[in-house]
Amino acid sequence: MAGKPGSGYDGAMAAVELFCSGPPEITDLMSSEASRLGAAGIRETGGGIECRGTIETAYRLCLWSRLMNRVQLRLAGGNVTGPDDVYELARSVRWHDHLGVETTFAVHATMTSSDLCAPNFAALRVKDAVADFFRDAVGRRPSVDSRMPSIRLHLHIRRDAATISLDLSGESLHRRGYRLSGVEAMLKENVAAAMLIRAEWPDIAASGGPLIDPMCGAGTLPIEAALIAGNVAPGLERSKYGFLSWRGHEDALWRRLIEEARELREEGKSAVPPIAGFDIDPRAIRASRENAERAGVLDSITFRTQPLDRLAPEPEMRRAGLVVADPPYGKRSAGSHDLTELYRSVGATLKRALPGWRGALLSADESLSRATGLWARKTNVLHNGAVKCILAGFEIRGEPARDSAPLSSDPIGKEYREIFTNRLRKNLRSLKKWLRENEVTSYRVYDADVPEFSVAIDLYEGKWAHVQEYTPPPTVSVERAKLRLEIVLESIPDVFGIPAKHVYYKERRRQSAGEQYEKLGTVGVFFEMREGGLSFLINLTDYLDTGVFLDHRIIRARIRDEARDRRFLNLFSYTGAASVYAAAGGAISTTSVDLSNTYTEWARENFELNELFGDQHRFVRSEVRKWLGGTEDQYDLILLDPPTFSRSKSFAGTFQVQRDHPELINAALRLLAPDGILYFSTNFKRFRIEDARFPDFDVEDITEQTIPFDFRRNKRIHHAYRFARRRTIVADKSPTVVSFGRGATGASSH
Repeated sequence: MAGKPGSGYDGAMAAVELFCSGPPEITDLMSSEASRLGAAGIRETGGGIECRGTIETAYRLCLWSRLMNRVQLRLAGGNVTGPDDVYELARSVRWHDHLGVETTFAVHATMTSSDLCAPNFAALRVKDAVADFFRDAVGRRPSVDSRMPSIRLHLHIRRDAATISLDLSGESLHRRGYRLSGVEAMLKENVAAAMLIRAEWPDIAASGGPLIDPMCGAGTLPIEAALIAGNVAPGLERSKYGFLSWRGHEDALWRRLIEEARELREEGKSAVPPIAGFDIDPRAIRASRENAERAGVLDSITFRTQPLDRLAPEPEMRRAGLVVADPPYGKRSAGSHDLTELYRSVGATLKRALPGWRGALLSADESLSRATGLWARKTNVLHNGAVKCILAGFEIRGEPARDSAPLSSDPIGKEYREIFTNRLRKNLRSLKKWLRENEVTSYRVYDADVPEFSVAIDLYEGKWAHVQEYTPPPTVSVERAKLRLEIVLESIPDVFGIPAKHVYYKERRRQSAGEQYEKLGTVGVFFEMREGGLSFLINLTDYLDTGVFLDHRIIRARIRDEARDRRFLNLFSYTGAASVYAAAGGAISTTSVDLSNTYTEWARENFELNELFGDQHRFVRSEVRKWLGGTEDQYDLILLDPPTFSRSKSFAGTFQVQRDHPELINAALRLLAPDGILYFSTNFKRFRIEDARFPDFDVEDITEQTIPFDFRRNKRIHHAYRFARRRTIVADKSPTVVSFGRGATGASSH
């Protein structure tokens, strides 16, 4: 066993390692929150985030986190191959730093991708180690209390890596302490906070915008909205934390943070904009008032018994704001009314009463969300307990509710549908032979071939369709655009024989600065696709691009063919698909550089999926220009595929590919070995290479050679170039010698 033992704590100001758990769909929000609260070294994982800080940082997370479930202090970590290794790892901890023989404790174990032993047995080995430590030291051992322990320990094993942590939070942080009264199927507090943050409530509240919950139940959404707007620490009313029984607890520090939070609560009362919660059930309104009073925000919220169809903004709500709702989804009774009818009435009411407002609606089924007739601009998954829900964000327009019959059923719609489906079938027929001969299973089948249907359609493995709608021009009405999109989404299952639920739609619009990595959702569903005998993870829901650029298929194949015994560098590596190809082609090493933590981890998973392991495969999370300026390593094969435009916090200024490509390419060419090859690619349609800026290199335009057959209808899908060091003839009286130039001129350190 290779371990990293220790107590994990050496004083209030010492650096400690923390793990913060929470709903997996909101780790991005948790990362931002942890950063604001002073954490560093933040890394998103499947069930939360890892970070570093001091004990003060940990206390602030426990007190101020609106999103997390638990904050755990890492005590020890290492590789384990069996239960005895788990025991030895636990014995390495100085347990008297954390608890005494008078302290009760419990151990909870979880495992991911590990068949080391049963979790209960692994937990038992940790308990044995704690007991033996104290028995050897003082002759007595602390007692185990699995129901209400003073200290909770957590063991997590992922593959062969084990971590032992101490739970600083005690019971889950989502239990704020204010909600003693409620109604059936209450919304979890941290889920409510996530709803509000996804809906940009902090910005709306800061600008004075109001909030309404027309179906408030126990009042969780209005209460959390008031806590956010008033800068109230959500854990301020909690009386129990795990660290209060911990021997390393710094009571004076904790008291100072509590006093600071109380002062901020007083200062923030005047900043809370108008907030209202309505419900048809008088018992729910009573519960809401009692809960709000315990939370200290009753004076900031108007609660009233009122049916949905009476919805209207309060007199003080002079400007548009945010309406949020968690309607029934099968758990809380909706009486005799069908849920679809309820959601239709919600949509109709919001259009009538709150035009111009923004909306956020939580539902257990995407079809219920669509039944509102509201056009969702963004969707996310949120689990409310065990119930998987869809959070849809709306811009509410004052237009009449759409008729339940599909628009495509009218005569004009039928005619357009026939035109569109005929084109899909024609495209599929023209591709079949090529697909079969080249063993291609994921491909583009349609790309705005018919001007009236401006979408791109990619099919993956014959199972899933990915639809990207190009933003319609101003000359096309909103209703006409909806009709065309509806025809597209209805036609795909019929033509390709796939379920409607396997059709995934996104809008591809012109992006603003910094939006190239914008997350569209957190559904987090990954599928596996095959290409060139390799496997890759794709995500059809959360990002505009799926994880594999299908139009780069030929470039990836070239890299595999040329990678044997070469050192490969992948700049702006995205999910590492080209690096996987290089590794499979026999590269000596691969280095993948990308700023995004999400894409870097995705690349690691693609390597693991293809059973490509070893330290020769490096994954570097860094701004590419900064990294290029700080390394002297040499590479034999380089792929450089930058974004069209980017702006990052870690590098001053912006990057524009047409303006900045000479400097970027020269910085990469500085690392190219004498007989190396660099491939440069860009999706900027109007790109023009400034080849005169690379005097020591032959620059070959290989665009035509690298556009796959399924993308030939769009000749500008990308531009691609091959750089090779120019051979020069040195003429003198001695025999002719062929030598290589020294390198790129004008290279910048960036």
